[in-house]
Amino acid sequence: MKLFGFEIVRKNDPAAEEKAQPTFTPPDTDDGAVVVAAGGVYGTYIDLQGAARTEAELVVKYREMAQHPEVEAAVDDVVNEAIVYEENKQLVDVNLDGTKLSPNIKKLVAAEFEEVLKLLNYQQMAFDLFRRWYIDGRMYYHAIIDVNKPEEGIKELRYVDPRKIRKVREIKKKRMDQDNTQPGAQVNIASTVQEYFLYNDKGFQARAGEVGTQTSATGLKIAADSIIHVTSGLLDPQGTIVISHLHKAIKPLNQLRALEDATVIYRISRAPERRIFYIDVGNLPKMKAEQYMRDMMQRHKNKVVYDAQTGEIRDDRKFLTMLEDYWLPRREGGRGTEIDTLPAGQNLGELADVEYFQRNLYKSLNVPTSRLDKESTFNFGEDQAISRDEIKFSKFIDRLKMRFNQVFLQALKKQVVLKRIMDVEEWEEIESFVDFNYARDNYYEEQKKVALYTQRLQLMNALTPYIGKYYSHDWARKNVLQQTDKEIEDLDKTSEEELKNPIYTPVFDTETQTPVENQQKPQPPN
Repeated sequence: MKLFGFEIVRKNDPAAEEKAQPTFTPPDTDDGAVVVAAGGVYGTYIDLQGAARTEAELVVKYREMAQHPEVEAAVDDVVNEAIVYEENKQLVDVNLDGTKLSPNIKKLVAAEFEEVLKLLNYQQMAFDLFRRWYIDGRMYYHAIIDVNKPEEGIKELRYVDPRKIRKVREIKKKRMDQDNTQPGAQVNIASTVQEYFLYNDKGFQARAGEVGTQTSATGLKIAADSIIHVTSGLLDPQGTIVISHLHKAIKPLNQLRALEDATVIYRISRAPERRIFYIDVGNLPKMKAEQYMRDMMQRHKNKVVYDAQTGEIRDDRKFLTMLEDYWLPRREGGRGTEIDTLPAGQNLGELADVEYFQRNLYKSLNVPTSRLDKESTFNFGEDQAISRDEIKFSKFIDRLKMRFNQVFLQALKKQVVLKRIMDVEEWEEIESFVDFNYARDNYYEEQKKVALYTQRLQLMNALTPYIGKYYSHDWARKNVLQQTDKEIEDLDKTSEEELKNPIYTPVFDTETQTPVENQQKPQPPN
């Protein structure tokens, strides 16, 4: 079967197939691929508390959540921490120090990474790309190449709507006899036949009237190597559907919305002081008394209705609301017509319950609740106190970056393989050692480095009398100053050069603050 797009093949290695060990289960992955029998079709649905029945509807749900002010503010906090814009500085660099590549190959790989960033337009669109991936929980790019000249690499990286594409993994199973004490016992051995993507321009929406039923999906089959696919790494309890980091905030957000609407309705309904009209109907018959009451009500009342969808207050004369006055008939023999006042609510200023659910929403999004406090300010002095929530948030951001790195790794792999800089096997050997350095906030990074260097030098100063007696210089440099072998080698080399070529530093007279003319300048060695 021929798939649309291109495929990166490996070298034929019969020995590798012999070394492959049989297994009874398919590989455990977090890419959300639908596992089907080889050559078959698949169908899937999801029922998320009645809110979403397909993965496409789940993506729409996440995007609707991101429109809510509290969620949008929390998402912006996450993305702003991950993507830091610095003037005249690249947002991300590739780090190949952990690999065993030669310097020439490193330069070629670094150049291809620059090309990948240009294809993604990362310097200008980094914030939007990371935000889109964080909200949707998945991201797809179609790598377009010239099939006649694949050695020219990727020509374009085109974004694909995640609602219109799904990954499919075909699994083939065969029965095998067990070599144990149970003769005749058989076990199913699973093996992956092929992986590909299905693209449907109309999306994979459930058909009308098919709630709770499977929906078959058809579309264009695309080779797996033609698609760059990165997910959040989170799966539903069944392990079949990829979910976003916003998923656990669905319930807190719904609770907050309901409470906010209820609070607004309560404020509007209890804020005004309503009147109670006691109307004297005398000896009028029941029918005429009711007609008289209706006439009096239409003449004096003002109907106001709160619209929970838009948050507007509008006049509507079709419904009797809680804002209406009360009209009560009074028969002859009692007191005459009377107008009384019903007092307004007494606890209209209480918002503790709303603030509780706001904090609960921020906790569900892993954002420190202290960021809800609008009066909190930045401290540009030496503040050594860092809250535990901020430390956890920083580690959460680092985990997001490591996951998002798959965008760069997959694109860079295709580039270096297509341009024949290295083959697939060589790339897989170094892939786990390829790292990416993101730009960080300069001020706080410098403050952190200064604090670390200060503490290390203080400890080194206290340890100096014992160096050569209980500790060696090499041990102190590696364990106290945290210098690597390469840094030690470079520093030693630099120190030797400085000793051979000392830098001339003029001596100033303490009284006149002028250079001493007859100072002996150091001469370079012959």
